[in-house]
Amino acid sequence: MTTYASASDDLVAAVDRVVEDWLVRIAQERLTQHFGDVPTDLREAVKQAAHEGRTRTVERLAQVLRADVDAQQANPLQILRQSVVHVATVLRKAGVPEVLRDEFDASINPGDVYSLYPAHWSDVDESLTEPGIVWGAAKAATVLQRRRAEGKLDPT
Repeated sequence: MTTYASASDDLVAAVDRVVEDWLVRIAQERLTQHFGDVPTDLREAVKQAAHEGRTRTVERLAQVLRADVDAQQANPLQILRQSVVHVATVLRKAGVPEVLRDEFDASINPGDVYSLYPAHWSDVDESLTEPGIVWGAAKAATVLQRRRAEGKLDPT
């Protein structure tokens, strides 16, 4: 049986492997839509921003997942959504216009003006799906075991 700690470690490692490339890819897509041929200086700025995004995201993810499950204030997908801040700054400075979003998306994700936020693990990379699901199941099992031990759930 997978423990919560091992599932958390696996998820952090999986995110670490793919998040930087994902950030470069989504920023390059927006830059290409706007400029066509992306200037070299912007490509370099995106790479630096993606590296910074990866570093901060992996640190934050590890920090959150090391916290007690009852104390966690964010989930991994929320942290991945926050990782786009660095590349969005490059897009903004480059003059890339905000994308047109539907009213619902704009209301639930007001800060995602370039529509970069992932909705699912596979939006970042398909390889995150399994560790993301395993982590979620391990966290749920941990919470259920704890609630049963506290007498807050029927043990059957």
